[in-house]
Amino acid sequence: MLDQKEINKFEDSWLAPYAMKSRNTRGRVHPGPEHPYRSVYQRDRDRIIHSAAFRRLEYKTQVFVNHEGDYYRTRLTHTLEVAQIARTIAKALRLNSDLVEAIALAHDLGHTPFGHSGEDALNEIMANYGGFNHNMQSLRVVDLLEERYPDFPGLNLTWEVREGIVKHSSAFDKMGELQEFLPDESATLETQVVDIADEIAYDNHDLDDGLTSGLINEKDLAKLKIWGNICGKISRKYAKIEPERRKYLIIRSLIDIQVTNLISETEKKIKRLRIKSHKDIKKNPEKIACFSSEMMDLRKPLREFLIRKLYCHYRVVRMSNKAKRFIQELFNIYIKNPEQLPPHIEKRIASDGTRRAICDYIAGMTDRYALDEYKKLFDPYEKV
Repeated sequence: MLDQKEINKFEDSWLAPYAMKSRNTRGRVHPGPEHPYRSVYQRDRDRIIHSAAFRRLEYKTQVFVNHEGDYYRTRLTHTLEVAQIARTIAKALRLNSDLVEAIALAHDLGHTPFGHSGEDALNEIMANYGGFNHNMQSLRVVDLLEERYPDFPGLNLTWEVREGIVKHSSAFDKMGELQEFLPDESATLETQVVDIADEIAYDNHDLDDGLTSGLINEKDLAKLKIWGNICGKISRKYAKIEPERRKYLIIRSLIDIQVTNLISETEKKIKRLRIKSHKDIKKNPEKIACFSSEMMDLRKPLREFLIRKLYCHYRVVRMSNKAKRFIQELFNIYIKNPEQLPPHIEKRIASDGTRRAICDYIAGMTDRYALDEYKKLFDPYEKV
């Protein structure tokens, strides 16, 4: 029977010495007995999957607004792709894949409707009131806003998963005031792996969605070395392959070469820096999970291409600006008359203040809910 004792034995025998083992957790804000057959990080993962915030990711935007089509990625499909890529890397490096999966599944829980344009709008509105950042909002969701358990607010996740949420990406550079998460220490290697898996996932699925939408084309992509090399190999091997299958094979290969390079380079760096424990990871100022310089040189033009050709495409800019107006107008009408807010949001005003309560409410909306709410509040013929 795989009980806590056997889980610890398995981790000791299988995980690398620098992996974050369950027994070394700093624990939870609200201590209590752990589950007899699940590690602390497995339990965190399960709490995240069963949360309302996780379900709402299905109708939150990546690049394309939800009603543009059902093929395009959402925050949920993106999150699942990040988790899959991160698990692959973690298992190859013998890291704690349960911790990796929990961080990956939670990393976007605080994202707004309408992608980064929604986040930008809320950050501008809240500029003089603490601002808005989706990493901090994700932490707020799991620490406070999810209401599922009678004994504590939020999901009461372990310190390591919460740290992984906060230190996700470079945005942590602006959050040094969060002393609880030791800003002078590096993130666990598990967190670093999720970080890069996130980059790999959104670069490649944005390519897929951009090609499907017709906003970018293969002719322009062929000028990029990383795309051209892979496309050439596939075309030589499958001379009569259909365009859709060729696109799929190229993107699959792009993910594969980046994941393979990351695993190889990270392993080299672990050996070079003589990393022996998870404490060595925390004390090392360098990021341990990394690409080779050659891969970085190949990735850079691809990322610049996406910014120039997709994210700055006039249709995407139109969608983004329209989304920002939705958010701004919703916020303004709520702030002028908070009695329009649902009762459970009004209750939070006493503890969090009117602006933060409204910010939390809007940030938790799906694209569809935000659009419906906008119609109810502004369309005179729409039932409220």
